[in-house]
Amino acid sequence: MACSFSPALPSSVSKPNISKASVSKPSNLPLTVSVPCEKRQSKSLRIVRAVSISNPEVRTGPDDLVQSILSKVIQTDRGVSLTKEGHKEVAEVAQELQKYCVNEPVKCPLIFGEWDVVYCSNPTSPGGGYRSAVGRLFFKAKEMVQVVEAPDTVKNSVSFTVLGFLDGEVSLKGKLYVLDDKWIQVIFEPPELKVGGLEFRYGGESEVKLQITYIDEKIRLGLGSRGSLFVFQRRK
Repeated sequence: MACSFSPALPSSVSKPNISKASVSKPSNLPLTVSVPCEKRQSKSLRIVRAVSISNPEVRTGPDDLVQSILSKVIQTDRGVSLTKEGHKEVAEVAQELQKYCVNEPVKCPLIFGEWDVVYCSNPTSPGGGYRSAVGRLFFKAKEMVQVVEAPDTVKNSVSFTVLGFLDGEVSLKGKLYVLDDKWIQVIFEPPELKVGGLEFRYGGESEVKLQITYIDEKIRLGLGSRGSLFVFQRRK
């Protein structure tokens, strides 16, 4: 589940260092969920600059913050076209939403389903080299999708066009491990590339660690072990 796409669409990465205080060793047990998800009881928050409304004294809740963060990332090529200030505003809203996260989000059944990757603070994290400055000259991403299936399967895919006329897709399948009540780890098999009539695997295994910082019926926020912020929107 991880965009990190892991769950984010990750490229092959080396194992990041996670402090022992925050992450324990991965468990081989499948992901278990508890129903219902209990939302934290949090007082209404005073509007900060990140929520764009005219009256700063108006109070807001998670629904307003969800709409705010989506309005900031939609149609930005998953964050590529955002300015430095724009990325800062997205991070501020994500920080406010974190206060409304359910308890033990890794056990929340809302984690399962199909998700579009609509934002990443590091454009090359989801899609790897295909999303680098040079890669985007040749590969135009159409969709970035993450599917999380019970009990512990994650499937990432990036569909694209090559030079504007040849369709292709990169897909990865991985196994999800629970590290603690917020952190997950996904170990992916080598990616599979399909371009035109060609289909082959390349590279080796990769892994991603992701902290779930907010989840509801509409969106999921994740923070990668290297600091990348991901915004996932549930597919309709």
